[in-house]
Amino acid sequence: MGFGADAVDYETAWQEQRRVHAARFADEVPDTCLLLEHLPVYTAGRRTSDDERPLDGTPVIDVDRGGKITWHGPGQLVGYPIQKLPRPVDVVAHVRRLEDALIRVCAEFGVETSRVEGRSGVWVLGDPVEQRAALGGLNLDFDPRVADEMFDPRLNGPEYAPSNAGQRREDRKLAAIGIRVAKGVTMHGFSLNVNPDNTSFDKIVPCGIRDAGVASLANELGRDITIAEVLPVAEKHLRDVLENAELLPRAV
Repeated sequence: MGFGADAVDYETAWQEQRRVHAARFADEVPDTCLLLEHLPVYTAGRRTSDDERPLDGTPVIDVDRGGKITWHGPGQLVGYPIQKLPRPVDVVAHVRRLEDALIRVCAEFGVETSRVEGRSGVWVLGDPVEQRAALGGLNLDFDPRVADEMFDPRLNGPEYAPSNAGQRREDRKLAAIGIRVAKGVTMHGFSLNVNPDNTSFDKIVPCGIRDAGVASLANELGRDITIAEVLPVAEKHLRDVLENAELLPRAV
């Protein structure tokens, strides 16, 4: 829909999603994936808690997808697959297919990614806890996050910021996924961090996760990489995975 100087306002893209979703439900169009770059915006899924939102009152758009709060903006490739699935819909299988495609994209650029059990999206796995460097000169036994599940990284300095998870050698999310299924047709989708300013995630508790952070292809590779480089690779793997998948109803 638009990239760079033509990046798309979130409300505009959301309206286009709804239009294509209705057309797909009516079989007026085939399965479609909208690809774009957003202007900077925070969006909150249905499960977002008040204590995960920006502390400074930065506006947040509440949306009808699953998941929690995240950020979209320049340097991030966003995809909204609008696909008709057999009912009862197997939502988990749809998420796994998106993860598969994005894992392949990252692998093509030399970044090894994985899933994390119980957490959707595509992750760069960190070092085992015992091998990580101490924070602030303290032994990890004194890391406040170990004893406090409500630890708020926004109030405790840059060493705990989500954008610095790579320096801490912690698990860090490279691609987020949040979807909605209505009338058997999917909407919303994924965001892949190519080369964004990840400090935008430091204002929130990204995806409601306090003990991990965020990553980008550029940071993991240690070099600049552009949306233009990643776009054709993403298109290729999305087509391969989504067009060739055996779509089955959820087992009941």
